[in-house]
Amino acid sequence: MNPNYQSIQNEYGAWLSTLGFSGGLVSNFKHLATTFFEWLESSNTPHITQLTQKHVTSYFGYLQTRPNQKWGGGLSVSHLNSSFMAVDKLLEFLHQMGMEGAPLPTGFRLYVDKQQRINNIEPFTQEEIKTLQANIENAYSHFPFKLREQKQEQLKLIFALCYGCGLRRAEGYNLTVSDVDFDSKTIFVRQGKNYKDRIVPMNNGIYKALQHYVYNFRNLQKVGHERLLIMPYSTLAKSLKHLQETCEGEAIKSKRLTLHILRHSIATHLLQNGMSVESIARFLGHSSLDSTQIYTHIISK
Repeated sequence: MNPNYQSIQNEYGAWLSTLGFSGGLVSNFKHLATTFFEWLESSNTPHITQLTQKHVTSYFGYLQTRPNQKWGGGLSVSHLNSSFMAVDKLLEFLHQMGMEGAPLPTGFRLYVDKQQRINNIEPFTQEEIKTLQANIENAYSHFPFKLREQKQEQLKLIFALCYGCGLRRAEGYNLTVSDVDFDSKTIFVRQGKNYKDRIVPMNNGIYKALQHYVYNFRNLQKVGHERLLIMPYSTLAKSLKHLQETCEGEAIKSKRLTLHILRHSIATHLLQNGMSVESIARFLGHSSLDSTQIYTHIISK
């Protein structure tokens, strides 16, 4: 990405932060803006002053036909709408910065079909989750001990946070050491979705897993940040994919394994085990019961 776009991307992120957007959303919107800038460069538009409404319309059309490079098929409606929102917010930023000729925000979004969304969610069973966790010890066996330990500990933490505590991707990634309260056995989630804070309880298994991680591993690492997860966000999906490939059986290998699928899985399992929809909604940080009700349909499916 050329220096012009790089500078705008950094200023855009700083502007979003001043508006009070969460760190996870700022990071995501900056990444989506980078994708937009790279597309502009590939379309012979190397400077922001050349940007027109036609570019924006063409880019939105391109996204809707672009294949999903990780999983095949097209990009999800959720990802597309996030991309549209990020570009719209970027256009708003350009106007705020005095670029009068900048295109106007489009407000364009795709309709999310609830039934299609339910059909696309395929949680892992409780036995499959146990199989995945048991195989962490077999992952990265060809790596030197220090690197293998780091990657395996990160995988254990991912399951503790996104499955055991039902955290969203950004919530888990942005969690810091100080957000874990071992005295009260709780995790403080700062600015989750819709910028709401919440406190998530830890059961004994998660409590012991996080204690081991923090005191026997995380506190011994030399890194320049306070996040629990020490690896870059981009490597987390690759780690899960590698773990999935170490497991035997097509039932596990054929499913899509992401941080958010782990959250879907724990919600489904809690409902199967008798927890009320209201309690699951509080646990997940849902603003509306409608969001939680999808798990009753998933179980029925």
